Amino acid sequence: MAVETISEHACFGGVQGFYRHDSEVIGLPMRFSVYKPPQAAREPVPVLYWLAGLTCTEETFMIKAGAQRRAAELGLMLVTCDTSPRATGIDGATGDWEFGEGAGFYLDASQAPWSRHFRMNHYVSEELRDSVESRFSTNGSRGIFGHSMGGHGALTLALRHPDLYRSVSAFAPICAPADCPWGQKAFGQYLGDDRAQWNAHDASRLMLARGSALTDEILVDQGLADKFLHAGQLLPERFEQACAAAGQPLKLRRHDGYDHGYYFIASFIDDHLDWHHARLRA
Repeated sequence: MAVETISEHACFGGVQGFYRHDSEVIGLPMRFSVYKPPQAAREPVPVLYWLAGLTCTEETFMIKAGAQRRAAELGLMLVTCDTSPRATGIDGATGDWEFGEGAGFYLDASQAPWSRHFRMNHYVSEELRDSVESRFSTNGSRGIFGHSMGGHGALTLALRHPDLYRSVSAFAPICAPADCPWGQKAFGQYLGDDRAQWNAHDASRLMLARGSALTDEILVDQGLADKFLHAGQLLPERFEQACAAAGQPLKLRRHDGYDHGYYFIASFIDDHLDWHHARLRA
């Protein structure tokens, strides 16, 4: 599959690139971005996939998180993708920031018309991974992390594909989408009324169903001034309880004064990169 280079920029001794390819899984063009640390010019390096939240694109994390400096020091490749297909032509796919384009929820829709293009689970775990790792200098050691809807995606993809990712973390993830308004809205339209399908994309239910540890530890950061936490959209206590029941070590850090945005992410991004690096280099 051909990959088109949109732009590349020198950054902390490495290269920040933005790319586009025609996705066979999605059936439409998809954009993604890759930060290649300076070490990648000499040897294969670990790769860390970031999944962004509602309304974001493949640019958001790379522009706002300030992750490249530490990634360059550690020798970590960073990869992000768009949060959904774009220009789908589906009625109702635009105009609602909580659903449709920009809100793919990192699942494979089973209900028409969404099932035609909204297949982000397979896109991230298979096609994006293959496109990146066949073209850039990676060593096969990979982790995944994300924010909000993308935190949900990181947790669920790690649980659904336990052999793919050696490490997983999240910022303010949607931990129990089957029980919150965001998830119920998306799942009802993407997956229909079958609650078994909902449970297969709910991190808390997946952890309970697994009943054992996925990895040595999962790292989650949550701001206590997050309006979506107080609106019942995130429910980190559900994931905390599920991890305790399954015997999964969880480091859930709660931070006074921090909200849901990228100032929060930028404040703790180095911690996450250090945490993943310790596991990906092993």
